[in-house]
Amino acid sequence: MGNISADTLKSAIRDVPDFPKPGIVFKDITPILKNPALFRGAIDLLAAHHKGQSIAKIAVIDARGFLFGSALALVMNAGLVPIRKKGKLPFKTFEESYALEYGTATLSVHVDAFEKNEPVLLVDDLLATGGTAAASAHLIERAGGRVVGIDFLIELAFLKGREKLGTYPLFAPIVF
Repeated sequence: MGNISADTLKSAIRDVPDFPKPGIVFKDITPILKNPALFRGAIDLLAAHHKGQSIAKIAVIDARGFLFGSALALVMNAGLVPIRKKGKLPFKTFEESYALEYGTATLSVHVDAFEKNEPVLLVDDLLATGGTAAASAHLIERAGGRVVGIDFLIELAFLKGREKLGTYPLFAPIVF
């Protein structure tokens, strides 16, 4: 398989106007997922960014982060840790609440998900306002992990989510 560029991936992303509500233009990644070459290209692009870096676990954010992070964990020979919505994990958890446009949401991770100070890469599909990723990074740290990077396939730069993530190293090959 040849290398797939970020521009090729970007051109495959479908805009869906007025989803999930009027005024929002949803960035639909399913055209990438249904095409094996594009999906593999997306994973290869993310993995290449971390070549030579020691990463013990990949933490993935519920739900679309699961898609990219799971494949990335296999390619990078790293463990996989799901960060889920409150009430979805069966064992003891740490929880972190964060602000949404209207109200709050709570994420959780198992208390034994990480070894003390082990290097963790956080993965999600898209960076918007940064609240979910910031809460997830805090959860990783509370559970003993050390966030060495946060990867998104897509960044919506106009929403300034990068600002909410402070000094964490971020990587997003596709920027709108």
